[in-house]
Parts: sequence; C-alpha cells; structure tokens
Amino acid sequence: MSNTAEKLKISLDDYLAGELISEIKHEYINGEVFAMAGARRAHNIIARNFIGLLFNHLRGTPCQVFGSDMKVGVLTESDDCFYYPDVQVSCEQNGNENYNAEPKLIIEILSDSTERKDRAEKFYDYRKLGSLEEYVLVAQDCMRVEIYRRRTGWDLELLKEGDSFQLESVELNLTVADVYQAVELFYRN
Repeated sequence: MSNTAEKLKISLDDYLAGELISEIKHEYINGEVFAMAGARRAHNIIARNFIGLLFNHLRGTPCQVFGSDMKVGVLTESDDCFYYPDVQVSCEQNGNENYNAEPKLIIEILSDSTERKDRAEKFYDYRKLGSLEEYVLVAQDCMRVEIYRRRTGWDLELLKEGDSFQLESVELNLTVADVYQAVELFYRN
C-alpha cells in the first residue's frame, strides 16, 4: 500500500468564490491553488510607476490599467488558469467583474521567488490569450526591461539604462528611467 499524499484539486467555481472572501490572493492552475507572496519596496514602486504612466496615457479611452489585485483568466478547452499579474491593460467592454480574460498588455516584475514562473509557466499560458499583444518583464535589482511582442513571434527586446521604448499595444513611449523613477537599485556583486 502506498503512503504518498494525494493532491486534492479544487473546482474553478470554488476557487473563484473563495478568492472573493480570502484575505490572501491565490493563483489557480488547473485545479491547484498557490498562495501569493508579498513584494519588496522596489517592486511596488516599479508597479506604481507603470500604473501611473498607463493611467494618464489611457484616460478617455476604453482601455483600463489594473494592478496586482485583478486576476487574468486563461480559459481554454484544456486549461483553466488564473494569475495576478503586477500590471495589466484590458480594453474589454463587458468583462467579468473579478478577472480580465482579454488583456492586451501584461507586465510582471521579477523577483527571486517568481522569476522562473514568470518566464516559463505564466508566459506559456499568457500566450494562449489571443488578445495579448505584449508581455513585459522588469527586473527590480538592476535597470533591465524585457519586451516580448506577439507581432515578432515573442522574440526578446532587451532594454537597459538610457534606452527608450514604445509599448506598442497602448502606443505609449517611455524610457527605462521612467520605469525606475524613485527606485534605489541595489546591484548584486
């Protein structure tokens, strides 16, 4: 007789109902639930910078910027996944009250505990969203912004200190300095 533990799966409906009352955010991947970790100061400042710049730029348009309290649902025939990206833009007119299913821009701020998942699992799942035009990864310990665009086959565009770029999905011109405004970077040796 085997003594291995059995993973219990939670239904999508139970997950969504539980998130409405939970004090802790959880991501959902095909029946498995994972608690979210907190973030450092630099992470929060970078997210705030993006949200402020995007909010001002999108004012008066049907598009909205959302922070890390709004889920993205990746719902396909074979997968049901919900993630809390750090920043996202969606232009959905009649979307769900608790999650976006059609974001056009997703931004994740990397940390030691999330980088592998942001680069691999989440990126793989996010690309299933037909609406997604750009996926942006931002380092918090050095000035490095990575942009992946659907129109280039998700090829990497790497930006560093002194560079400028455009978020094509929302037609916003930025500099790397804009992203890191007020962030004290502690470079690793």
